[in-house]
Amino acid sequence: MAYKEKCGVFGVYNVEKAAHTTYYGMVGLQHRGQEGAGLVSCNQSEFRLHRGHGLVTDVFTPDDVDSLGGINAIGHTRYSTAGGKTQLEGFQPFCVHYRMGNLALAHNGNLSNATELRAFFENQGVLTQSTVDSELFLHLISHSKRSSQIDQIFDAMTQAEGAFSVIILTDRFFCAVRDPNGFRPLCIGRLKGRGRDGTDGYCVASETCALDLCKAEYVRDVEPGEMIIIDKKTVQTGTFSSLKLPQKFGTSQCIFEYVYFARPDSRVFGEFVTKVRRELGRQLAREWPVPKVEEGELLPVIIPIPESATHATLGYHEESVKMGRPCIFDFGFFRNPYVGRSFISPSQELRDLKVLCKFNPMEHTLKDRIVVVVDDSIVRGTTARQLVKLLYAAGAKQVHVRISSPPVTDPCFYGMDFPSKEELFANKYQGDIEAMAAWLQVDSLGYLTPEGLVEAATRSSGTRHSFCRACFTGVYPVPIEPTGRRDSSLDW
Repeated sequence: MAYKEKCGVFGVYNVEKAAHTTYYGMVGLQHRGQEGAGLVSCNQSEFRLHRGHGLVTDVFTPDDVDSLGGINAIGHTRYSTAGGKTQLEGFQPFCVHYRMGNLALAHNGNLSNATELRAFFENQGVLTQSTVDSELFLHLISHSKRSSQIDQIFDAMTQAEGAFSVIILTDRFFCAVRDPNGFRPLCIGRLKGRGRDGTDGYCVASETCALDLCKAEYVRDVEPGEMIIIDKKTVQTGTFSSLKLPQKFGTSQCIFEYVYFARPDSRVFGEFVTKVRRELGRQLAREWPVPKVEEGELLPVIIPIPESATHATLGYHEESVKMGRPCIFDFGFFRNPYVGRSFISPSQELRDLKVLCKFNPMEHTLKDRIVVVVDDSIVRGTTARQLVKLLYAAGAKQVHVRISSPPVTDPCFYGMDFPSKEELFANKYQGDIEAMAAWLQVDSLGYLTPEGLVEAATRSSGTRHSFCRACFTGVYPVPIEPTGRRDSSLDW
Protein backbone atom coordinates (compact mmCIF):
# COMPACT_ATOMS: atom_id res chain seq x y z
CA MET A 1 0.00 0.00 0.00
CA ALA A 2 1.28 3.48 -0.90
CA TYR A 3 0.84 6.27 1.57
CA LYS A 4 -0.39 9.72 0.73
CA GLU A 5 1.73 12.71 1.61
CA LYS A 6 0.09 16.04 2.41
CA CYS A 7 3.09 18.15 3.27
CA GLY A 8 5.07 21.33 2.86
CA VAL A 9 8.24 21.75 0.80
CA PHE A 10 10.80 24.54 0.86
CA GLY A 11 14.17 24.90 -0.81
CA VAL A 12 16.86 27.51 -1.48
CA TYR A 13 19.64 27.92 -4.02
CA ASN A 14 22.68 30.18 -3.68
CA VAL A 15 21.79 31.47 -0.22
CA GLU A 16 24.35 31.99 2.53
CA LYS A 17 23.55 29.77 5.51
CA ALA A 18 21.00 27.94 3.38
CA ALA A 19 20.00 25.55 6.17
CA HIS A 20 19.02 28.46 8.44
CA THR A 21 16.80 30.00 5.76
CA THR A 22 15.26 26.62 4.98
CA TYR A 23 14.59 26.00 8.67
CA TYR A 24 12.53 29.20 8.91
CA GLY A 25 10.77 28.40 5.66
CA MET A 26 9.76 25.05 7.13
CA VAL A 27 8.48 26.76 10.29
CA GLY A 28 6.27 28.86 8.01
CA LEU A 29 4.89 25.66 6.49
CA GLN A 30 4.37 23.84 9.80
CA HIS A 31 0.58 23.87 9.29
CA ARG A 32 1.01 21.56 6.30
CA GLY A 33 2.49 18.75 8.38
CA GLN A 34 3.26 18.18 12.05
CA GLU A 35 4.45 14.57 12.25
CA GLY A 36 8.01 15.09 11.15
CA ALA A 37 10.51 17.30 9.38
CA GLY A 38 13.71 16.91 7.41
CA LEU A 39 16.39 19.03 5.79
CA VAL A 40 19.17 18.30 3.30
CA SER A 41 21.96 20.80 2.67
CA CYS A 42 24.66 20.79 0.01
CA ASN A 43 28.16 21.92 0.97
CA GLN A 44 30.14 21.72 -2.26
CA SER A 45 29.64 18.04 -3.22
CA GLU A 46 28.73 16.81 0.25
CA PHE A 47 25.03 16.32 1.01
CA ARG A 48 24.05 16.36 4.69
CA LEU A 49 20.70 15.12 5.98
CA HIS A 50 18.87 15.59 9.27
CA ARG A 51 15.26 14.51 9.89
CA GLY A 52 13.10 13.34 12.75
CA HIS A 53 9.67 13.08 14.37
CA GLY A 54 7.75 16.11 15.56
CA LEU A 55 7.56 19.83 14.85
CA VAL A 56 10.38 21.64 13.08
CA THR A 57 11.40 23.31 16.34
CA ASP A 58 11.58 19.90 18.04
CA VAL A 59 13.51 18.13 15.29
CA PHE A 60 16.26 20.74 14.90
CA THR A 61 18.47 22.24 17.58
CA PRO A 62 20.64 25.29 16.76
CA ASP A 63 23.65 22.96 16.56
CA ASP A 64 21.79 20.71 14.10
CA VAL A 65 21.13 23.63 11.77
CA ASP A 66 24.68 24.97 12.12
CA SER A 67 26.07 21.57 11.12
CA LEU A 68 24.16 21.65 7.82
CA GLY A 69 26.48 23.97 5.91
CA GLY A 70 26.38 25.14 2.32
CA ILE A 71 24.47 27.56 0.10
CA ASN A 72 21.82 25.12 -1.18
CA ALA A 73 19.21 23.17 0.80
CA ILE A 74 15.73 21.66 0.69
CA GLY A 75 13.31 20.91 3.53
CA HIS A 76 10.05 19.07 4.15
CA THR A 77 7.33 19.11 6.79
CA ARG A 78 5.51 15.81 6.88
CA TYR A 79 2.00 14.61 7.42
CA SER A 80 1.27 11.14 6.08
CA THR A 81 -2.44 10.70 5.39
CA ALA A 82 -2.47 6.93 5.95
CA GLY A 83 -0.18 4.57 7.82
CA GLY A 84 3.61 4.58 7.83
CA LYS A 85 3.72 7.19 10.55
CA THR A 86 6.66 5.92 12.58
CA GLN A 87 9.03 4.77 9.85
CA LEU A 88 11.83 7.31 9.64
CA GLU A 89 12.86 5.74 6.31
CA GLY A 90 9.73 7.27 4.80
CA PHE A 91 10.48 10.76 6.08
CA GLN A 92 11.66 13.33 3.59
CA PRO A 93 13.68 14.73 1.98
CA PHE A 94 15.07 11.56 0.41
CA CYS A 95 18.80 11.78 -0.22
CA VAL A 96 20.61 9.34 -2.54
CA HIS A 97 23.76 8.96 -4.60
CA TYR A 98 23.50 7.35 -8.04
CA ARG A 99 25.49 7.29 -11.27
CA MET A 100 24.86 10.99 -12.00
CA GLY A 101 25.87 12.15 -8.51
CA ASN A 102 23.95 13.30 -5.44
CA LEU A 103 20.22 13.91 -5.51
CA ALA A 104 17.78 15.01 -2.78
CA LEU A 105 14.02 15.16 -3.27
CA ALA A 106 10.96 16.39 -1.36
CA HIS A 107 7.36 15.92 -2.53
CA ASN A 108 3.91 17.25 -1.66
CA GLY A 109 0.97 15.32 -3.10
CA ASN A 110 -0.13 11.83 -3.99
CA LEU A 111 0.38 9.78 -7.14
CA SER A 112 -2.75 8.16 -8.54
CA ASN A 113 -0.67 5.60 -10.48
CA ALA A 114 1.63 4.73 -7.55
CA THR A 115 0.36 1.13 -7.31
CA GLU A 116 1.12 0.52 -10.97
CA LEU A 117 4.58 2.08 -10.76
CA ARG A 118 5.49 0.19 -7.59
CA ALA A 119 4.42 -3.13 -9.12
CA PHE A 120 6.50 -2.35 -12.20
CA PHE A 121 9.66 -1.77 -10.17
CA GLU A 122 9.07 -4.76 -7.90
CA ASN A 123 8.74 -6.99 -10.97
CA GLN A 124 12.13 -5.67 -12.11
CA GLY A 125 13.68 -6.61 -8.75
CA VAL A 126 14.14 -3.01 -7.60
CA LEU A 127 14.51 -2.68 -3.82
CA THR A 128 12.51 0.00 -1.98
CA GLN A 129 13.04 1.32 1.54
CA SER A 130 9.66 2.95 2.22
CA THR A 131 6.00 2.77 1.29
CA VAL A 132 5.47 6.43 0.39
CA ASP A 133 4.77 7.55 -3.16
CA SER A 134 7.65 10.00 -3.16
CA GLU A 135 10.32 7.30 -3.30
CA LEU A 136 9.02 6.25 -6.70
CA PHE A 137 10.39 9.46 -8.21
CA LEU A 138 13.91 8.36 -7.23
CA HIS A 139 13.52 5.06 -9.08
CA LEU A 140 11.97 6.73 -12.12
CA ILE A 141 14.91 9.13 -12.28
CA SER A 142 17.66 6.57 -11.69
CA HIS A 143 16.23 4.09 -14.22
CA SER A 144 15.60 6.60 -16.97
CA LYS A 145 17.54 5.94 -20.19
CA ARG A 146 18.04 9.64 -20.87
CA SER A 147 21.66 10.82 -20.93
CA SER A 148 21.48 14.12 -18.98
CA GLN A 149 20.29 14.49 -15.40
CA ILE A 150 17.77 17.20 -16.31
CA ASP A 151 16.29 14.96 -19.00
CA GLN A 152 16.14 12.04 -16.54
CA ILE A 153 14.14 14.15 -14.09
CA PHE A 154 11.84 15.39 -16.86
CA ASP A 155 11.34 11.83 -18.09
CA ALA A 156 10.47 10.68 -14.56
CA MET A 157 7.88 13.43 -14.13
CA THR A 158 6.14 12.45 -17.37
CA GLN A 159 5.57 8.94 -15.95
CA ALA A 160 3.85 10.21 -12.78
CA GLU A 161 0.12 10.86 -12.61
CA GLY A 162 -1.83 12.61 -9.88
CA ALA A 163 -0.74 15.40 -7.56
CA PHE A 164 2.90 16.33 -7.15
CA SER A 165 4.76 19.48 -6.29
CA VAL A 166 8.38 18.35 -6.15
CA ILE A 167 11.67 20.07 -5.37
CA ILE A 168 14.99 18.43 -6.23
CA LEU A 169 18.55 19.38 -5.34
CA THR A 170 21.54 17.98 -7.26
CA ASP A 171 25.25 18.74 -7.29
CA ARG A 172 24.77 21.25 -10.11
CA PHE A 173 21.26 22.70 -9.96
CA PHE A 174 17.95 23.08 -8.16
CA CYS A 175 14.74 21.87 -9.78
CA ALA A 176 11.04 22.49 -9.02
CA VAL A 177 8.18 20.65 -10.71
CA ARG A 178 4.41 20.98 -10.51
CA ASP A 179 2.09 18.35 -11.96
CA PRO A 180 0.19 19.28 -15.15
CA ASN A 181 -3.12 19.56 -13.28
CA GLY A 182 -1.57 21.91 -10.73
CA PHE A 183 -3.28 20.24 -7.77
CA ARG A 184 -0.88 21.55 -5.12
CA PRO A 185 0.59 25.06 -4.91
CA LEU A 186 4.25 25.89 -5.49
CA CYS A 187 5.82 29.34 -5.78
CA ILE A 188 9.18 30.99 -6.46
CA GLY A 189 10.87 33.68 -4.38
CA ARG A 190 13.96 35.83 -4.73
CA LEU A 191 16.33 36.68 -1.86
CA LYS A 192 18.02 39.85 -3.06
CA GLY A 193 21.70 40.07 -2.22
CA ARG A 194 21.55 36.99 0.01
CA GLY A 195 23.73 34.82 -2.21
CA ARG A 196 27.46 34.33 -2.39
CA ASP A 197 29.37 37.55 -3.11
CA GLY A 198 26.19 39.61 -2.84
CA THR A 199 24.36 37.86 -5.67
CA ASP A 200 20.68 37.02 -5.49
CA GLY A 201 19.47 33.78 -3.97
CA TYR A 202 16.29 31.91 -4.90
CA CYS A 203 13.76 29.82 -3.04
CA VAL A 204 10.74 27.65 -3.82
CA ALA A 205 7.93 27.01 -1.35
CA SER A 206 4.54 25.38 -1.06
CA GLU A 207 3.04 28.71 0.07
CA THR A 208 4.03 32.36 0.03
CA CYS A 209 3.77 32.62 3.83
CA ALA A 210 7.11 30.78 3.95
CA LEU A 211 8.64 33.42 1.65
CA ASP A 212 7.39 36.17 3.95
CA LEU A 213 9.06 34.59 6.96
CA CYS A 214 12.37 34.43 5.10
CA LYS A 215 11.96 37.99 3.72
CA ALA A 216 11.97 36.70 0.16
CA GLU A 217 10.31 38.57 -2.69
CA TYR A 218 7.48 36.65 -4.38
CA VAL A 219 8.33 36.20 -8.07
CA ARG A 220 5.55 33.97 -9.39
CA ASP A 221 3.96 30.55 -9.11
CA VAL A 222 5.42 27.51 -10.76
CA GLU A 223 2.82 26.94 -13.48
CA PRO A 224 0.85 23.68 -13.73
CA GLY A 225 2.99 21.23 -15.69
CA GLU A 226 6.10 23.37 -15.42
CA MET A 227 9.58 22.20 -14.51
CA ILE A 228 11.97 25.03 -13.69
CA ILE A 229 15.74 24.83 -13.36
CA ILE A 230 17.63 27.21 -11.07
CA ASP A 231 21.41 27.10 -11.54
CA LYS A 232 24.50 29.29 -11.89
CA LYS A 233 23.04 30.82 -15.06
CA THR A 234 19.97 31.89 -13.06
CA VAL A 235 22.22 33.61 -10.51
CA GLN A 236 24.05 35.45 -13.29
CA THR A 237 21.06 36.45 -15.43
CA GLY A 238 18.02 36.26 -13.12
CA THR A 239 16.20 33.97 -15.55
CA PHE A 240 14.96 30.41 -15.14
CA SER A 241 15.11 27.53 -17.58
CA SER A 242 11.62 26.08 -17.99
CA LEU A 243 10.26 22.87 -19.49
CA LYS A 244 6.62 21.86 -19.92
CA LEU A 245 5.27 18.43 -19.07
CA PRO A 246 2.73 16.91 -21.48
CA GLN A 247 -0.86 17.80 -20.63
CA LYS A 248 -3.10 14.73 -20.28
CA PHE A 249 -6.05 15.70 -18.11
CA GLY A 250 -6.32 19.49 -18.16
CA THR A 251 -5.79 21.67 -15.09
CA SER A 252 -7.58 21.20 -11.77
CA GLN A 253 -6.18 23.12 -8.81
CA CYS A 254 -7.38 21.88 -5.43
CA ILE A 255 -10.11 24.23 -4.21
CA PHE A 256 -9.80 22.80 -0.68
CA GLU A 257 -6.53 24.72 -0.36
CA TYR A 258 -8.69 27.86 -0.34
CA VAL A 259 -11.38 26.36 1.90
CA TYR A 260 -9.15 25.07 4.67
CA PHE A 261 -5.63 23.92 4.18
CA ALA A 262 -3.56 26.93 3.09
CA ARG A 263 -2.55 29.55 5.62
CA PRO A 264 -4.82 32.61 5.36
CA ASP A 265 -1.88 34.98 4.81
CA SER A 266 -0.65 33.02 1.79
CA ARG A 267 -1.17 33.71 -1.88
CA VAL A 268 -2.27 30.44 -3.51
CA PHE A 269 -2.99 29.85 -7.20
CA GLY A 270 -2.39 33.55 -7.77
CA GLU A 271 -4.87 34.86 -5.19
CA PHE A 272 -4.74 35.75 -1.50
CA VAL A 273 -6.42 33.09 0.61
CA THR A 274 -8.03 35.64 2.93
CA LYS A 275 -9.74 37.35 -0.02
CA VAL A 276 -11.18 34.07 -1.30
CA ARG A 277 -12.38 32.97 2.14
CA ARG A 278 -14.21 36.25 2.71
CA GLU A 279 -15.98 35.81 -0.61
CA LEU A 280 -16.93 32.24 0.36
CA GLY A 281 -18.52 33.68 3.50
CA ARG A 282 -20.44 36.29 1.52
CA GLN A 283 -21.80 33.64 -0.84
CA LEU A 284 -22.77 31.48 2.14
CA ALA A 285 -24.78 34.38 3.62
CA ARG A 286 -26.71 34.71 0.37
CA GLU A 287 -27.50 31.00 0.27
CA TRP A 288 -28.09 30.50 4.02
CA PRO A 289 -29.01 33.84 5.67
CA VAL A 290 -28.89 34.66 9.36
CA PRO A 291 -32.13 33.62 11.13
CA LYS A 292 -34.57 36.48 11.71
CA VAL A 293 -35.26 37.57 15.29
CA GLU A 294 -38.31 39.16 16.85
CA GLU A 295 -38.24 42.81 17.83
CA GLY A 296 -36.66 43.25 21.24
CA GLU A 297 -34.65 40.02 21.06
CA LEU A 298 -30.88 40.01 21.31
CA LEU A 299 -29.23 40.19 17.90
CA PRO A 300 -27.80 36.89 16.60
CA VAL A 301 -24.07 36.53 17.13
CA ILE A 302 -21.95 35.20 14.27
CA ILE A 303 -18.88 33.31 15.49
CA PRO A 304 -16.11 31.45 13.67
CA ILE A 305 -14.42 28.19 14.46
CA PRO A 306 -10.92 29.67 14.64
CA GLU A 307 -8.62 29.91 12.85
CA SER A 308 -9.35 28.69 9.32
CA ALA A 309 -13.01 29.83 9.34
CA THR A 310 -12.38 33.34 10.69
CA HIS A 311 -12.20 35.13 7.34
CA ALA A 312 -15.22 33.30 5.92
CA THR A 313 -17.11 34.39 9.04
CA LEU A 314 -16.13 38.01 8.49
CA GLY A 315 -17.49 37.79 4.95
CA TYR A 316 -20.66 36.12 6.19
CA HIS A 317 -21.24 38.90 8.74
CA GLU A 318 -20.49 41.70 6.25
CA GLU A 319 -22.91 40.32 3.67
CA SER A 320 -25.60 39.62 6.28
CA VAL A 321 -25.59 43.25 7.43
CA LYS A 322 -25.60 44.39 3.80
CA MET A 323 -28.66 42.19 3.17
CA GLY A 324 -30.55 43.82 6.04
CA ARG A 325 -30.12 40.95 8.53
CA PRO A 326 -28.79 42.67 11.69
CA CYS A 327 -26.25 40.60 13.63
CA ILE A 328 -22.98 41.01 15.46
CA PHE A 329 -19.60 39.41 14.86
CA ASP A 330 -17.74 38.09 17.88
CA PHE A 331 -15.51 35.26 19.02
CA GLY A 332 -17.34 32.45 20.79
CA PHE A 333 -14.36 30.20 21.40
CA PHE A 334 -10.93 30.77 22.82
CA ARG A 335 -8.51 28.68 20.84
CA ASN A 336 -5.50 27.32 22.69
CA PRO A 337 -2.58 28.15 20.34
CA TYR A 338 -0.43 25.34 21.71
CA VAL A 339 -2.59 22.54 20.35
CA GLY A 340 -2.20 21.45 16.72
CA ARG A 341 -4.85 21.17 14.04
CA SER A 342 -7.38 18.43 14.85
CA PHE A 343 -8.03 17.72 11.17
CA ILE A 344 -4.49 16.47 10.63
CA SER A 345 -4.15 14.45 13.82
CA PRO A 346 -3.42 10.82 12.93
CA SER A 347 -6.24 9.09 14.86
CA GLN A 348 -9.84 9.80 15.86
CA GLU A 349 -8.99 9.42 19.55
CA LEU A 350 -6.33 12.12 19.28
CA ARG A 351 -8.70 14.34 17.30
CA ASP A 352 -11.35 14.08 20.05
CA LEU A 353 -8.86 14.93 22.78
CA LYS A 354 -7.49 17.86 20.81
CA VAL A 355 -10.95 19.38 20.38
CA LEU A 356 -11.46 19.47 24.15
CA CYS A 357 -7.97 20.82 24.74
CA LYS A 358 -8.13 23.34 21.92
CA PHE A 359 -11.48 25.13 22.28
CA ASN A 360 -13.07 26.81 25.29
CA PRO A 361 -16.44 28.61 24.86
CA MET A 362 -16.86 32.24 25.95
CA GLU A 363 -20.05 32.37 27.99
CA HIS A 364 -20.40 36.17 27.94
CA THR A 365 -20.58 36.08 24.12
CA LEU A 366 -22.97 33.14 23.85
CA LYS A 367 -25.40 33.19 26.78
CA ASP A 368 -29.08 33.62 25.81
CA ARG A 369 -28.21 34.36 22.19
CA ILE A 370 -29.01 32.82 18.83
CA VAL A 371 -25.58 31.65 17.71
CA VAL A 372 -24.61 31.20 14.06
CA VAL A 373 -21.34 29.31 13.99
CA VAL A 374 -19.38 29.30 10.73
CA ASP A 375 -16.90 26.55 9.92
CA ASP A 376 -14.98 25.77 6.76
CA SER A 377 -15.97 22.11 6.41
CA ILE A 378 -17.33 19.01 8.12
CA VAL A 379 -15.48 15.80 7.34
CA ARG A 380 -16.35 13.17 9.94
CA GLY A 381 -18.74 15.30 12.00
CA THR A 382 -17.38 14.34 15.42
CA THR A 383 -15.57 17.63 15.99
CA ALA A 384 -18.62 19.69 14.99
CA ARG A 385 -20.89 17.78 17.37
CA GLN A 386 -18.54 18.31 20.30
CA LEU A 387 -18.35 22.03 19.60
CA VAL A 388 -22.15 22.32 19.44
CA LYS A 389 -22.40 20.71 22.89
CA LEU A 390 -19.92 23.26 24.21
CA LEU A 391 -22.01 26.12 22.81
CA TYR A 392 -25.22 24.90 24.46
CA ALA A 393 -23.36 24.30 27.73
CA ALA A 394 -22.28 27.95 27.61
CA GLY A 395 -25.92 29.09 27.42
CA ALA A 396 -26.62 29.48 23.71
CA LYS A 397 -30.37 29.84 23.02
CA GLN A 398 -30.14 28.37 19.51
CA VAL A 399 -27.24 27.06 17.44
CA HIS A 400 -27.22 27.33 13.64
CA VAL A 401 -24.27 25.88 11.74
CA ARG A 402 -23.09 27.33 8.42
CA ILE A 403 -20.35 25.66 6.35
CA SER A 404 -18.36 27.66 3.78
CA SER A 405 -17.96 24.63 1.50
CA PRO A 406 -20.25 21.89 0.15
CA PRO A 407 -20.73 18.54 1.92
CA VAL A 408 -17.62 16.35 1.66
CA THR A 409 -18.97 13.24 -0.07
CA ASP A 410 -15.94 11.52 -1.57
CA PRO A 411 -12.38 10.66 -0.51
CA CYS A 412 -9.42 12.52 -1.97
CA PHE A 413 -6.83 10.60 -3.99
CA TYR A 414 -4.59 13.61 -4.55
CA GLY A 415 -3.14 14.16 -1.09
CA MET A 416 -5.85 15.36 1.33
CA ASP A 417 -6.67 13.23 4.36
CA PHE A 418 -10.33 12.40 3.80
CA PRO A 419 -11.44 9.00 5.11
CA SER A 420 -13.30 6.34 3.18
CA LYS A 421 -16.60 7.26 1.56
CA GLU A 422 -18.51 5.34 4.24
CA GLU A 423 -16.90 7.33 7.10
CA LEU A 424 -17.76 10.75 5.69
CA PHE A 425 -20.48 12.56 7.64
CA ALA A 426 -22.53 13.59 4.60
CA ASN A 427 -22.68 10.01 3.31
CA LYS A 428 -23.79 8.50 6.59
CA TYR A 429 -27.05 10.41 6.17
CA GLN A 430 -27.13 10.20 2.35
CA GLY A 431 -27.05 13.96 2.07
CA ASP A 432 -30.20 14.46 4.20
CA ILE A 433 -29.48 17.91 5.68
CA GLU A 434 -32.27 17.70 8.25
CA ALA A 435 -31.04 14.32 9.51
CA MET A 436 -27.49 15.66 9.68
CA ALA A 437 -28.69 18.68 11.66
CA ALA A 438 -30.56 16.40 14.06
CA TRP A 439 -27.43 14.33 14.71
CA LEU A 440 -25.41 17.48 15.31
CA GLN A 441 -28.22 18.67 17.61
CA VAL A 442 -28.46 22.08 15.92
CA ASP A 443 -31.44 24.20 14.94
CA SER A 444 -30.35 24.42 11.30
CA LEU A 445 -27.46 23.36 9.07
CA GLY A 446 -26.48 25.06 5.83
CA TYR A 447 -23.73 24.25 3.33
CA LEU A 448 -22.37 26.30 0.46
CA THR A 449 -23.35 24.76 -2.89
CA PRO A 450 -20.64 23.43 -5.25
CA GLU A 451 -21.69 26.07 -7.79
CA GLY A 452 -21.54 28.82 -5.17
CA LEU A 453 -18.09 27.65 -4.10
CA VAL A 454 -16.65 28.05 -7.60
CA GLU A 455 -18.51 31.31 -8.24
CA ALA A 456 -17.11 32.83 -5.06
CA ALA A 457 -13.55 31.66 -5.74
CA THR A 458 -13.78 33.00 -9.29
CA ARG A 459 -15.18 36.38 -8.19
CA SER A 460 -12.24 36.83 -5.83
CA SER A 461 -9.64 36.64 -8.58
CA GLY A 462 -11.65 37.83 -11.54
CA THR A 463 -10.19 34.89 -13.45
CA ARG A 464 -11.86 31.63 -14.33
CA HIS A 465 -9.81 28.81 -12.84
CA SER A 466 -10.26 25.09 -13.32
CA PHE A 467 -10.62 23.66 -9.83
CA CYS A 468 -10.62 20.10 -8.53
CA ARG A 469 -13.84 19.57 -6.52
CA ALA A 470 -13.69 15.76 -6.40
CA CYS A 471 -14.23 15.62 -2.63
CA PHE A 472 -17.52 17.49 -3.10
CA THR A 473 -18.71 16.00 -6.40
CA GLY A 474 -17.07 12.59 -6.86
CA VAL A 475 -15.76 13.71 -10.28
CA TYR A 476 -12.03 12.94 -10.39
CA PRO A 477 -10.03 14.95 -12.95
CA VAL A 478 -7.21 12.37 -13.10
CA PRO A 479 -8.19 8.68 -13.27
CA ILE A 480 -7.75 6.98 -9.93
CA GLU A 481 -7.29 3.58 -11.54
CA PRO A 482 -4.05 2.62 -13.35
CA THR A 483 -3.95 4.06 -16.87
CA GLY A 484 -0.65 2.59 -18.07
CA ARG A 485 2.60 4.42 -18.81
CA ARG A 486 2.48 6.31 -22.08
CA ASP A 487 5.50 7.61 -24.02
CA SER A 488 7.76 6.03 -21.41
CA SER A 489 11.47 5.45 -21.68
CA LEU A 490 11.10 2.56 -19.21
CA ASP A 491 10.19 -0.11 -21.75
CA TRP A 492 12.87 -2.54 -20.58
